[in-house]
Amino acid sequence: MDNVFFKEFLMLSDIRTLLCLGLLVVLFIVMNRIQKRKVSFSKRMIIGTVFGLVLGLVVQAVSGFVSQPMEITFVAETTKWYGLFGNGFIDLIRMLVVPLVMVSIIHVIINMQKDANIGKLTKNTIVVTMVMVIIAVVVGLCVGVLFRVGTGMSTTAEAVEMKEIKTVVDTLRGLLPANPAQAMVDVNIIALVIFAVFFGLGAKRMSKKYFDVVKPFFDLINALHKIIMSIAMTIIKYMPYAVIALLANTIAQKGIESILEVGIFIAALYTAVAIMFVIQLIALVIFGVNPGIYLKKGISVMILAFTSRSSVGSLPLTIETLTDKMGVNDGTANFVAGFGTTAGMQGCAGVFPALLLVFVANVNGMPIDITFIAMSIIVVTLGSLGIAGIPGTATMAASVALSGVGLASSFPVVSPILAIDPIIDMGRTLLNVTGSMVNAIVVDRTLGQMDMDRFKDMSTEVVAESKKED
Repeated sequence: MDNVFFKEFLMLSDIRTLLCLGLLVVLFIVMNRIQKRKVSFSKRMIIGTVFGLVLGLVVQAVSGFVSQPMEITFVAETTKWYGLFGNGFIDLIRMLVVPLVMVSIIHVIINMQKDANIGKLTKNTIVVTMVMVIIAVVVGLCVGVLFRVGTGMSTTAEAVEMKEIKTVVDTLRGLLPANPAQAMVDVNIIALVIFAVFFGLGAKRMSKKYFDVVKPFFDLINALHKIIMSIAMTIIKYMPYAVIALLANTIAQKGIESILEVGIFIAALYTAVAIMFVIQLIALVIFGVNPGIYLKKGISVMILAFTSRSSVGSLPLTIETLTDKMGVNDGTANFVAGFGTTAGMQGCAGVFPALLLVFVANVNGMPIDITFIAMSIIVVTLGSLGIAGIPGTATMAASVALSGVGLASSFPVVSPILAIDPIIDMGRTLLNVTGSMVNAIVVDRTLGQMDMDRFKDMSTEVVAESKKED
């Protein structure tokens, strides 16, 4: 099989590639039998996570735990095929993001009660989101100082391309839907939300005078909403299979040696994520929401976020979980969760850049004083407004943070961190998505719209399961 056809076209030139693909097929068969036994979706997600972790370690073991596994032919081939199932699933989910967000928001507005207040929803969303990001930045800075990340490391590193930095004004303007079609192509969720809100408000206003003319549009939107949700449920039921491939890929692609080199930073990042996660649960308690129920009903979203490393890819399931399982108002869920995929991400644009600033400061021997801390909080919080909710946002977050505090020239220092980005991106994305969910719940509680009876009713979990099975 040592020819171009097998090596470059089929990418099946090594017997070990076939064996690893065979293992994946076997795990898929086992997962299918588990599904037929009516095991709950949440439990299947957990089982898929375990399968993926074990499979990734098996690939690493077969490769000999080398430092650069992707230079080995069978690893490169195996992860390419695994990506077909894992990343292919994310592509299908992202396919729904634009129509889901636009149709859902228009659907909510045209069917909302007369006393609904979009202005208050917007204000509360921005306030809650920014407050939580500031807390995330402070947590990141404190953990970075406590772990002394970067202390004792060499400043020699390979050059890494730095992203172009936009000013705050340009970032804010970029969120406006100057071209709705371009916003759809770029998956600029905030721009799409703004466009959909104006569109929905226009349709709602015209229905008061020309209801007979506007009614077909109302019927179309209502029908599209049901169709899109049906498609989403059809795709989501295959998520446990995708989780196996996604997590196995992440583990297999990064050598154990490269992970250990920056072990302190990884430990600090996940410690900060854990602390921020607890703060999110405390926020729920403050607003009268049981964190235990929240965890049980939200576990599927958390696993998808962790393994997919995509806030946007997790958005359909996030919205479905908030509305169907947790009793959050449709408008609040779509608006706040959609907003959270681009602005105010507590992991990628809060904890991570804060830790990175401490890392670079320690590597360069800079003092971390009150001025540095205050500047970091301001820069990272403002920079969180424009980070896209897709895998690989670390470079942009690093660029914005370092440039904002005058450390742009030290960007190559972060090379060891960016080298193991997928490992830390899993924790960051998990925090992004849980942050969006908690923000949505808090905002809905401040608006007095959350259906607490539905949230407390554990049978909603069963109802949601039956939808996926159908």
